[in-house]
Amino acid sequence: MKIFLLGYMGSGKSTVGRLLAEQLSFEFLDLDQAIELQENIPVSTIFQKKGELYFRKQERKLLEWIIAKDKAVISLGGGTPCYGDNLDLIKDAKDSKTVYLKMSVQQLTDRLEKEKEQRPLISHLDKKEELEEFIRKHLFERGFYYSQSELIINCDNKKPQEIVDEIVAGL
Repeated sequence: MKIFLLGYMGSGKSTVGRLLAEQLSFEFLDLDQAIELQENIPVSTIFQKKGELYFRKQERKLLEWIIAKDKAVISLGGGTPCYGDNLDLIKDAKDSKTVYLKMSVQQLTDRLEKEKEQRPLISHLDKKEELEEFIRKHLFERGFYYSQSELIINCDNKKPQEIVDEIVAGL
């Protein structure tokens, strides 16, 4: 079985994914980290130097490779399911489950405001209101894709292990 974790940046995909994989004795794969390892540079640098189209092509290649795996928890990039037919590829994967780690705009804003410097996509947003509006716009655009997940977990005010327990109960 493959479990794909979808959600906005800061929603806890990597943290929850590691815990879930450990609990199930599955392999954990973070798609963004896999791309960074393959390219030998951070995702932010790939976007800056090679462009988003190049990044999305590499992301797609790795996604096709990852889908062939068994017993894996896969943390997708926040935008992965929203490009091309990636979501169809994910949903059509044999013996798989898609899980959306849903968080409110307010919770994401509070969390990401503390992590802004480590996240190039939002590091330029100086005011909390700008960050909130940025997140709100993205969630509006991506909601169509995220909401197609087989399991939707509301992650607001929950500890990572509580989220893992909900996912396991929903498998």
